[in-house]
Amino acid sequence: MMNGRDPLAKLAQLLAKLPGVGRRSAERMALKLARDQGTLIRDLVAALGDVEANLKACSQCGSITRRNEDPCPLCTDARRDDALLCVVEDPSDIVLIERAGGFRGRYHSLMGKLSPMKGEGVEDLRIEALIKRIGDKGVKEVILALGSDVESDATVSFLRQVLASKKVVISRLAFGIPAGSEIAYSDPVTLARALEGRTRL
Repeated sequence: MMNGRDPLAKLAQLLAKLPGVGRRSAERMALKLARDQGTLIRDLVAALGDVEANLKACSQCGSITRRNEDPCPLCTDARRDDALLCVVEDPSDIVLIERAGGFRGRYHSLMGKLSPMKGEGVEDLRIEALIKRIGDKGVKEVILALGSDVESDATVSFLRQVLASKKVVISRLAFGIPAGSEIAYSDPVTLARALEGRTRL
């Protein structure tokens, strides 16, 4: 059993904070790193340092970009449609939608969703920035590309209320996203079809 004070336990605790990594998986990763000390640890430390030094969240959409490319290429690409704004929970969702192909609008990551159980409220999300973008950028349709779990539904309901006074069409992903799930678990084809068949709210 790992002692909470030893370096291995500390590493496992940090790894367990990553998405999709449970306590057991984190412990196995920590043990692997401790056992195979050398190149892997050095490369991992170097890669983490490189990420910290060179990457940041885009000041407009929230996706990950180089520090010297802010706003990011997705926000500055003149070929994209300013009238379409796709709102997602997390920057990783932007990657999934881009991989699915077909969407040529802009993005806005909320950096979370309403989740009282996890202590995530309205003030923790990038909602004020969303309202400002809608007012400044000539947005005509806001696509709420959130999952279908309880927290996502609550977030969608709140956003509908907040955006009700804005002169924009509000739509949501259509069929294909399983009930109670996040879009991170959808395959590219399903995601592309859900975007195409989005429904107006």
